[in-house]
This record gives sequence, structure tokens and C-alpha cells, in this order.
Amino acid sequence: MVYFSIKMLTRDGLVEEISKTITKTKVGKLTAILDKQQFALRDLIDITFYGDSNIAFRAAWILENLFLKKPETYANDLEYLLSRVKDVTYPSCQRHYAKIMMHITGKKVPLIIRGKLEGTDLEPIVEKLFDWLIDPNMLVAVKVFASEALFNLRHRYPWITQELKEQLKFLMRDGSAAIQTRGRKLLAKL
Repeated sequence: MVYFSIKMLTRDGLVEEISKTITKTKVGKLTAILDKQQFALRDLIDITFYGDSNIAFRAAWILENLFLKKPETYANDLEYLLSRVKDVTYPSCQRHYAKIMMHITGKKVPLIIRGKLEGTDLEPIVEKLFDWLIDPNMLVAVKVFASEALFNLRHRYPWITQELKEQLKFLMRDGSAAIQTRGRKLLAKL
């Protein structure tokens, strides 16, 4: 059992905590600690680009949990988060960033986040999401989350609709069960 006697987690302290394998329970506990102490989201985002892909993955896992728990809390960090999406190279981190993008572009996003997104050029992110969608070596979960985020952005950028249809049809030709299911769902809505 893991016991936390951490009063304040610093950036280095967090890296130390996640330098070893962690469980979903520990991610939950670290998320709660970071939330309580109002840990700088920018520092957490930066750790998702750490030189060690395992540490970066664990930081991205925590980032997803922390940000999606109360996205409105991090509205002032949204621009920085969005600016870093194009730089994500570790596949395990791409999964978490794609999931964040799926959620923040969805219908249930807090108004403050929606407002900030409206004032932001999301075309570089759309391009990155399409890159992830068409990459034959990309994790299936990344493709699924990316396709949903693109679907959510289709009204803002009308050209997405046709391109997404074509990509989904292509992926479904010999795609996994997850791609087949998500593809049918999105194509029916398109």
C-alpha cells in the first residue's frame, strides 16, 4: 500500500514520485494532491515531454486526470496546453493529449473553456489530429480520440467533415474493432 506524507510536491518531487511504476490508485492520489496544492499545470505539461518516456507517460496520465477533473480551473493554462499538442511525440502521451482534446472540444465543456477555444486558432491541432489519425503505426486509442475531437471541430472548420469521412472509411477497411465501432458511429452522425 502506498502512503503519501507529501506536504508540497515540487516539480522535481513529482518526477521522483512517478519515476517508478505507478498504479491507477496512485495516479488518483497524486492527482488529488496536485489539485489540492494547485500545482502549476505548465510544470506538469512540461514533464509530459521529459526525456524518459515512462516518466512522460505517467505525467500525461496525471495531466489528463487533473485537467479533465475541473478544466475550468486551468482555463488560464489552456493556451499553453494547446500550444504543446503539436510537440507530443511519445505514443503513450499522444493518447492522453488526444483524449483531452476530445473532451475539451465536446458539448459538455465548461463555458470558460469553450470561450477560450473560440478565440484560439486550432488549425495546427486539427492538422496534428489528422496526422495521428492517418499514421499507420499510431495506437488505436489515439486514432479513436483524435477522430472524435475532429468530429467535434467539424462545425468550426467545415472542411473537416469530408476529410474525416474519407479517413474513417479508409481506416475501417481493415481497422480494429474499436476503429470499426467509432467509425460507424461518427459516419452515421456525419
